[in-house]
Amino acid sequence: MAVAIAEQPSSVAPAKGTPLISMRNIHKHFGSLHALRGASVDVHAGEVVALVGDNGAGKSTLVKVMAGVHPADSGEYLFEGKPVSVKKPTDATELGIQTVYQDLSLCSNLDAVQNLFLGREKTGPWWTGRRISRAESEVRAREVMTRMRLGNLSLTRPVGAMSGGQRQNIAIARSILWTPKVVILDEPTAALSHSAAEQVGTLIRTLADQGLGIVVVSHDIHHFVVNSTDRIVVMRLGANAASFRSKDVTGEQVVNAMVGGNEGVNLAG
Repeated sequence: MAVAIAEQPSSVAPAKGTPLISMRNIHKHFGSLHALRGASVDVHAGEVVALVGDNGAGKSTLVKVMAGVHPADSGEYLFEGKPVSVKKPTDATELGIQTVYQDLSLCSNLDAVQNLFLGREKTGPWWTGRRISRAESEVRAREVMTRMRLGNLSLTRPVGAMSGGQRQNIAIARSILWTPKVVILDEPTAALSHSAAEQVGTLIRTLADQGLGIVVVSHDIHHFVVNSTDRIVVMRLGANAASFRSKDVTGEQVVNAMVGGNEGVNLAG
């Protein structure tokens, strides 16, 4: 089914500089399912971009192509203005792209430091038996937490005993431990209270202010997306449907664009 792509509303001011990520005319098939039908998105340094859409709109597939989970069938993928081949997650990681998935992938019985360095533990020299260096890990973990303005978060408490918002913060901290340029967040406020979601939004803004490009997939349109992002890209049936500057749009207008409602509303941003 063809999707009529709305022209970008005049309220969307073009971002300055070369995008960190620029994806153009991305197509992806899963057998007979045409999941992405020429989708495009730009992500600049210092901005938070929300990808929104109804179930099956293609937003999760697009970020998985961005993260190297699914290679695109066709289309152009540029990183810092240069064509790149991202066929697997390690390709994205080497470029400086980190992804935090909805399940967070944390070990509840381990503390924050152990989770931050899980699978990448800092070890001593070979003559010490490559023993894990807890002290060095704690110093690095505290540096990251301070950068994220989370200095009061316990590093020794088991993650399973933390609140949902605190666990989300640990997962985000792990993603920036290796100094990425882009962080992708899949439903970062799912199952969080309103106050915890606001804290996550503040953290995301802190990271963007430090020059990172942030991509957020979220269904929390009326609160988190409208209030905590800079730009909203709406997808429908695998293609771009509309784009808005967050501060100039309402949740109702975004939802209208998601479901293919009144085009006058869709373009009113």
